[in-house]
Amino acid sequence: MNSLLPNHISLDLLLRAAALAQLAVAFLNLFLIRIMKWKPDLDRAPLLIREVFRIHVVFISITLSIFAALTWRFAHEIARAGSPLAIWLAVAIGLFWFVRSIMQWLHYSANHWRGNFLRTLIHWALFLGYGAMGVVYFAAVFGRNI
Repeated sequence: MNSLLPNHISLDLLLRAAALAQLAVAFLNLFLIRIMKWKPDLDRAPLLIREVFRIHVVFISITLSIFAALTWRFAHEIARAGSPLAIWLAVAIGLFWFVRSIMQWLHYSANHWRGNFLRTLIHWALFLGYGAMGVVYFAAVFGRNI
């Protein structure tokens, strides 16, 4: 059992929850332009920027779907750090989500959410959710020795 987690919480279960969360983010990402009402802004952008933006949206969703599929399929191996590949995969995905969580504060201007309760709530939920996914993956690798 992982010493970072209470005895009643299974790291396998948390990894599967992370897989489902990644799949949800991948799906929602495909509709981000519509959700955020960015179409008028994108229509005004140069063609190359529009094309690059749309390609990045698709490839981020593909990447997150791959993370989700690998995590779901190999949750037990990742949770047990059963092989060097499982360890490297957990470190890579954990690092991805840790950096994404930190970027929520360092990259985005506070003007986007400050003073707006709903946007502030979403900002915090994303920060904590992305960070939690990073913690779950890092717990698989480093938690046994803490």
